[in-house]
Amino acid sequence: MATTAKIQIDGSGPIPALQGFLRGLLENESLGGIMVPVHLFGKGMPMPTLVTDPEQLSGADPLAPAFPMNSAKLLSRLTRGQTGERIAAVMRPCEIRAFVELVKLNQGSMEDLILVGMDCMGAFDNVAYNQFRGDGDAFEKTLEFHKLTANGGVDIAPACKTCEYPAPTNADIVIGVAGADLSDHIPVMATSARGESLLNGLGLPEIESTNGRDKALEAMVAKRTAARDEMFKQTSAATGTLTDLSEYLSACVNCYNCRVACPVCYCKECVFNTDVFEHKPWQYMGWAKRKGSLKLPTDTVFYHLTRMAHMSTACVGCGQCSNACPNDIPVMELFRTVSARTQESFDYVPGRSLDESPPLSVFKEDEFQETVSHMA
Repeated sequence: MATTAKIQIDGSGPIPALQGFLRGLLENESLGGIMVPVHLFGKGMPMPTLVTDPEQLSGADPLAPAFPMNSAKLLSRLTRGQTGERIAAVMRPCEIRAFVELVKLNQGSMEDLILVGMDCMGAFDNVAYNQFRGDGDAFEKTLEFHKLTANGGVDIAPACKTCEYPAPTNADIVIGVAGADLSDHIPVMATSARGESLLNGLGLPEIESTNGRDKALEAMVAKRTAARDEMFKQTSAATGTLTDLSEYLSACVNCYNCRVACPVCYCKECVFNTDVFEHKPWQYMGWAKRKGSLKLPTDTVFYHLTRMAHMSTACVGCGQCSNACPNDIPVMELFRTVSARTQESFDYVPGRSLDESPPLSVFKEDEFQETVSHMA
C-alpha cells in the first residue's frame, strides 16, 4: 500500500491538527474507540486513554515527550478476547514492537485492531518530564520540545537516545513526524489494506513526498546507533564480573517495579512472589554466619539474572524498567546490552515481524552448528 496523504496544519498548530485527524478516524463507523495519550487533568502527564467520544479527543497529545508506561500491556488487555468492536491504538515504535511479541505469545490479537504508529523523536523519563513541564501549559511544552529537537536536540531518556528504531513497523497507518515541518503539514501513510481504507475515507489530500522523512530517520538512526554502541561498551565494562554486576545492582531493593513495568513480562505469577523465595529465619542466620554478614534483601542479583534469561530475546529496549526503578539503577542499559547479544545469536529482532517465531519456541535443526561441531 502506498497511499501517502498530509494532515494540514493551520494556525491552531500541529496538536489540534492531529486531534482532528484522530477525530476523523473515530467518526468512522468501523471503529468503536481509540487508545491515545490524553491530558486528563490540569497537571501530570498524558496517560493512555481509550476514547469513544470524538469530542473527548480535545486532550489528546500524541506528540507529548512523556512516556509514563509502555501501553503494549494495556492493548493486550483490550484485545485478548472479543468485544465485538474494532479499536485503533496510537503507539510509539517500541510499544508496537512489544505488542507484536505479546501477540506471538497469545497475549493479544491484531484481529480487531488498527495500529497507528508515530515516528518517535524520543521522550523524557517521568521525573525529567515533570521538571520540563513545570507549571507550563502541556500543549505549549510539547511544541517547545519539538522545536528544541529540530534545533539540535534535547536531553531525552537514555533508552530513547540509544533506540535505533524511531520509525514504526507493523502499523496500519504511520504518522511521519520525522523531518516534518510542524508549521505546515504532517505526512501520513497507509501501510496495510485496512489502513488504506480508513485513510482514504478521511478525504485528505495526497502527496508524493514525505518531506525529508527518510533523511531525518537515517540521521537519527546513525546518531542513536553510535550512542547505543557506546552504552554497550560502558555497560559491559561495568558488569564484566559477578562482583562488578553485584555492585552495579547493589541499590536494588527487590521492589520488582522493573518486572511490572516491562511490557513483555506477562506471567500471571512470578516465581519471585512464591514460597520459593520466602526464606526462613534460620536460613538467613546460617548464610550470615557462613560469610560473617549478609546483604539484605537477598536474591537481588539472582532476580535480575533470571529476568535476563526470561526476557533477553523479547526486550524491545523501551526503558520502562529504568523509568520504574526507585533507586535509579540503569536497568535498561544492562538488559539492552545482554539482550543485544542474545538477539544477535538467534538473528532475532523482537517485534520485527509477526511471522517470526520467538527463539526457543521452535526447533531448528541447523541452529548453532558451530557449537554442535565443536562439541562433536
